[in-house]
Amino acid sequence: MFKKLLFAVAAFITTMGLAFAQVDVNNADQAALDGVKGIGPKLSRTIIDERKKGQFKDWADFESRVKGIGGKSATRLSQAGLTVSGKSRPGTSTTTAAKKESGKATPSVAETRNSKN
Repeated sequence: MFKKLLFAVAAFITTMGLAFAQVDVNNADQAALDGVKGIGPKLSRTIIDERKKGQFKDWADFESRVKGIGGKSATRLSQAGLTVSGKSRPGTSTTTAAKKESGKATPSVAETRNSKN
């Protein structure tokens, strides 16, 4: 009985890990794009329509060609798992974003020094 329960928990955790998998903007279908936090049906349709003109070369190309995507939204989408040609947006860290969301961001050196004074 315990082994079955352990197997079910492991399967659930594995499934949850797949929910946060990276989605490449050049290969994903509309359902996969809709699964990225911050992308809805309208934006995913816009991305696919623009992609028909040619694949996105990099994040700068993606941002310039897709109306409504700027630096901040591109960073949020990258943190949510969106990639362009398999690469996250430069300067984006999913672990940093997760720490900020959970409120457990690591204090900077200056913050640590100031708290000691």
